[in-house]
Amino acid sequence: MSASRTETVVSRLHGDSADTQRLAKVRERTGLSRSTIYRLISRGAFPGAVQLTTRAIGWRKVDIDAWLKARPKAAR
Repeated sequence: MSASRTETVVSRLHGDSADTQRLAKVRERTGLSRSTIYRLISRGAFPGAVQLTTRAIGWRKVDIDAWLKARPKAAR
């Protein structure tokens, strides 16, 4: 599926495509590995993914923002 087609499907299903982030971006923003993200999801400690297409998932940016904001800050 082409990038523009994917963006159209994402927009239609879940709002603006800029509001959805794929796994690579979520990993970059959180600093978590793929396995840690999925382990936290199974425990209910991380936002669940949304289905973008039949073979693609992503996370809502607002959900990741809220999760990051709720995380305790490390002591300096």
